[in-house]
Amino acid sequence: MKRFSKVALGVALLGFAGAYAQVTLGSAEGWLESAYAEWASDGSDSYNVYYSGAGASNVKVDAQLIRKYGSKYRVDVVGLKAGSYTLKVASVKGGKEIASTTSKSLTVKAHDRAGFAFSNGRVPGAYKADGTLKDGAVVLYITESTKNSVTMDVTMNAKGTKNTCKSFQGILNCYKKGYETTPLDLRFIGNVTDSDSLVQGDMMIDLGKSETSYVTVEGIGNDATVNGWGIRVKNAQNVEIRNLGIMNVDSDEGDNIGLQQNNQYVWVHNNDFFYGHAGSDKDQVKGDGALDCKMSTYITFSYNHFWDNGKSNLLGLKEGTSEGYYITYHHNWYDHSDSRHPRVRYYSAHVYNNYYDGNAKYGAGSTLGSSVFMEANYFRNCKYPMMTSLQGTDVYASGTKRDPTNNGTFSKEAGGTIKAYNNYMEGSYTFIPYGASKYVLKGAETAIGDIDSKVDFDAYVVSSRDAQVPSSVKSYSGENTYNNFDTDKSIMYSYTADSPEQAVVNVRAYAGRVQGGDFKWTFDNSVDDASSEVNQKLKDALMAYKGSNGEVMEYSSSSETPKSSSSSETSQSSSSSKDPESVESSSSSELGGESSSSSEEPEITQIVNSVSNVSQPVRYVSREARLEIYAEDVRRLDIVAMDGRRVDLSTEAVSQRNVDLSSLKPGIYLVRLVAKGVVFQQKIVRR
Repeated sequence: MKRFSKVALGVALLGFAGAYAQVTLGSAEGWLESAYAEWASDGSDSYNVYYSGAGASNVKVDAQLIRKYGSKYRVDVVGLKAGSYTLKVASVKGGKEIASTTSKSLTVKAHDRAGFAFSNGRVPGAYKADGTLKDGAVVLYITESTKNSVTMDVTMNAKGTKNTCKSFQGILNCYKKGYETTPLDLRFIGNVTDSDSLVQGDMMIDLGKSETSYVTVEGIGNDATVNGWGIRVKNAQNVEIRNLGIMNVDSDEGDNIGLQQNNQYVWVHNNDFFYGHAGSDKDQVKGDGALDCKMSTYITFSYNHFWDNGKSNLLGLKEGTSEGYYITYHHNWYDHSDSRHPRVRYYSAHVYNNYYDGNAKYGAGSTLGSSVFMEANYFRNCKYPMMTSLQGTDVYASGTKRDPTNNGTFSKEAGGTIKAYNNYMEGSYTFIPYGASKYVLKGAETAIGDIDSKVDFDAYVVSSRDAQVPSSVKSYSGENTYNNFDTDKSIMYSYTADSPEQAVVNVRAYAGRVQGGDFKWTFDNSVDDASSEVNQKLKDALMAYKGSNGEVMEYSSSSETPKSSSSSETSQSSSSSKDPESVESSSSSELGGESSSSSEEPEITQIVNSVSNVSQPVRYVSREARLEIYAEDVRRLDIVAMDGRRVDLSTEAVSQRNVDLSSLKPGIYLVRLVAKGVVFQQKIVRR
C-alpha cells in the first residue's frame, strides 16, 4: 500500500473538501449601510458568513440573516458604515467549516440623514449616525413563526425591575412604561401576517413619551413584508422604520403607517407602500392613508416608494397652530399615486427632491396657514403639481371661471402658502405662479386672461433658494402668510439638494426596499397617469402575495402574469374574463350559486384552472358552505368580499382540505388560491 505523508494527506483532504463544498457566489453587492450575497446550495449542512472592511475584520454575522429559499441561499448584512467590504461565505459540514469563498470588494453607501428628524442632536432608532448599532442595542428577529413567541426582558419601573415580555407587540407594550433605555432593533424577515397581540390590527409603538428610548423597526433583505396589518406610532420619540413592504392593511385605523399624537424625532424611510383594504368612504377604495402624520414634530419621510396609493401623505389634523411643527419629505417616489403628496395643515414642511410620477389628482396641497417649501422636485404628468386651498387651480380647475363652490379640493379649508424653487414640470399639468402674466394650462403656456395671479396663485415662485416670501403675500382664504422657516438658521438643518433630474436618478435607484423590493409593478403610463381608479390586476396580485420565495416577481398593468428573474412561477386568472368587481351580469353558475330555475339549492362546482395533475383545485359546496381544496403545496388561501375586505381565516385553514365557510355573511366572495406558484380565482355565493 502506498503511504502518504501527513502533509500530503492534508493537502489531499483539503482538495477533496474544496471540490465537495466550494461555494459559488451569484450576485453580491453593497447597498445603503448593508450588503448582500446569494449562492446556490452545494450540499453543505449550513453556512457561516463573515464581513471585513471599514476597520472590521472577519466579523461573523447573525445566523438569522442567512435564509434558504429552495436551493438558493441569501445573506443580508446590515449595520455597516459606509466603505469597502468583502463577504466570506463558508460551507459547514458536520459542524466544521470545510471551504469558503470571498466576494469581490463591495461598496456600501451611507443613508441620507438630512431632515428634521435629526435636529437638536437626535439620532432616531437603534443605529448610530454612522450606520452601526448603538452600544448595547438588543436585536430581535421576527418571522411568521416567531412573531408571537419572541421574548425580551424589559425594565418596568424606576427600581429596575424587569419582566419577560412576549411577542413583538408585547415587548413594545412593556417599552410603553418608559423605563427601558436599551436601544431595540426589531428585524422582520420574510412575509409576516397579523400577530395575536396587535392593537386593533396595528403594531403600536407607544414609548410613553420617553426621551431615552430608541426603537428601529426594519425589514431584512428585499422581501420583508408587513402583510395585512399596519404600524401606528404615538407618544414616541427616537423611532426609525425602514425597509418594509406594507400591503393589504385592514386595521381599524387603516393607515399603512400612521404617526398620531405626541411624536418627535421619527424617521420613516426606504419602505414600499402598497394598497390597503378598502375603507367605508368612497375615497378609501385603495385603503386609507399610506403614510400620515398628525400632531408630531421633527419628522423625516425619505426614500419611500408609493405604489398607486390613493392618499399618500396626510399632514396635520387639529394642531391649531403653525408654530413648532416641522417635517421633511425628500427623495420619495410618488409612483402613480393620486393625491396628498403631502396635503398639509398648519405645518412647516420642506418638500424637496421628490419624484412625482404620473399623478392623477394633485401633488402637494397647502391649507390652514401651513408653510410649504417645494424645492427641486420633478413632476412628470402630475395634473396639478401644487395647490393652495380656495385659490388658483383649486378654484379654476382648468376652467376659465373662478368656482370655489364646485371646484374646491380641500373641504373649504382656508389656504396656506407654498414657496417654490427650482422645480421641474413636464407633460400635462396646470400651474399658476404668483404675479405671472402667463401660466401653464394642461401642459401649454397660456395668457393669464381674467385671472388675478396675485390673488389666485398656486405657489410663490422664487429665483433663489434663500429668497423670502414677503408678508404682503397672503392666502385668498384666511389671509395667511408664509413663515419663512426655511431661511431661519435656528430652525433649518444642513442639506444639499440634488437637481430635479439627479433626484429622479437617485429616487429610482434607492427609494423603497433593498434592490427595489421583491414585488415590482410596471405601470402603463398611457392609462395609469390619468386614472385614479383601483388597478384591479395590481390589487389581485397583492392579495395573492404570500412571499416570493426569494425571487423578484415582476408584474405590469398590461399583463396578469408575474415574471420572475429566476423562477418559472406564473399567475393565472380565472377562466372568466369579467372584472371580479363586476358581478351584476354574471350567471348563477359562474358565481357558484343557485340556478334561478331550481327549487332546491344545488351543489355547484366551478373548475378554474389546474395544478399539475389536479383537475379540480377548488370546489365550493354551497349547500354546506364548505370549500374543498385538492391542490398540493398550497401557499395561500384568501376569501375576499366584494368591497375588498379580506375574511379572517384560521391559521390552519390553508392546510385543510375542507374549509368551513358557514360563518360568512350572505353575499358574493372571491376565492383566491396560490398553489405551486399558480394563482386561481373563482367567485362564490354564500346564501
